[in-house]
Amino acid sequence: MIVNMSPRATQEQIDHVIDRIKECGFLPHLIQGAERTVIGVVGKNRGRRSELEGLLVAPGVDEVIIISQPYTLVSRQLQPTRTVVNVKGVEIGGPEIIVMAGPCSVESRDQLMETARAVKAAGAQILRGGAYKPRTSPYDFQGLGLEGLKILKEASEETGLPIVTEVMGIEDLDAVVEYADMMQVGARNMQNYPLLRKLATVPRPILLKRGPSATIKEWLLAAEYLLSGGNPNVVLCERGIKSFESELRNTLDLAGVALAKELCHLPVIVDPSHATGRRSLVPAASRAAIAIGADGLMIEVHPCPERALSDGPQSLDLPGFAAMMQTLPTTAAIAASSR
Repeated sequence: MIVNMSPRATQEQIDHVIDRIKECGFLPHLIQGAERTVIGVVGKNRGRRSELEGLLVAPGVDEVIIISQPYTLVSRQLQPTRTVVNVKGVEIGGPEIIVMAGPCSVESRDQLMETARAVKAAGAQILRGGAYKPRTSPYDFQGLGLEGLKILKEASEETGLPIVTEVMGIEDLDAVVEYADMMQVGARNMQNYPLLRKLATVPRPILLKRGPSATIKEWLLAAEYLLSGGNPNVVLCERGIKSFESELRNTLDLAGVALAKELCHLPVIVDPSHATGRRSLVPAASRAAIAIGADGLMIEVHPCPERALSDGPQSLDLPGFAAMMQTLPTTAAIAASSR
């Protein structure tokens, strides 16, 4: 539910509406714009929802809107203007296409430093790299853990690139918060609700990847956990979904990107590396993602993909990434003209 206050509403009238929402057992979320105040109402006390509809006659209230979707805070009905998420000076969701690039896994200091310098030179704005890796097999490389975080921090300090890295569980949270500028929720953890609740209290932007079998609604409800818990700085990431197609690692849902941007105000980026699983398709998928309106990309890059300890077949080498970056400005200009 959304309560739109009149542009002439006084602070006393706004406070009255907030108090009434609380009396009915709901939580008010205040959005104060330049022209008017909007109050989002969230909670599950359905028995008293009809009482809230009575706010329509309260002083200072213009309208009360019932939201048909189960998510309120991420909805564009609540916030028509798009959210811009700031990651240490890099703005995701603004006019510029943001590229996050780096290896799937931090394997060594030399490997990461070489990659970080190269992606910075090619135009990437954020450094990605996994210190903790969720792997299907328990025998596969699981990441360097704390050592990997320290290497990421060193690379960030040298290049000036902010860091985004995955947090796999609550037990790793404090360490990742100390070193990372943006916390990634991997696809397998999209519906790890205890982790989402904890991340909602962390003073870091969150990159929320879509689960491999998740619907758009489930993805947006996962984001709702973060916003309702107090963290408004959320970026959505489409990374491909499972389908009957066997030639590709996943199926890139470009229509889902467009729909997510239509339904919610959060920035949406695309991970074409995981979405395709083939390095030859990453440049084309990247251009398609930008053309349909994605706010950025997340690209896996490795100095020698054939030696990568994880995701080598989908990683671009350093010259390949630099070449791909040269093809993006024209596509970005086309996308910007249609926004």
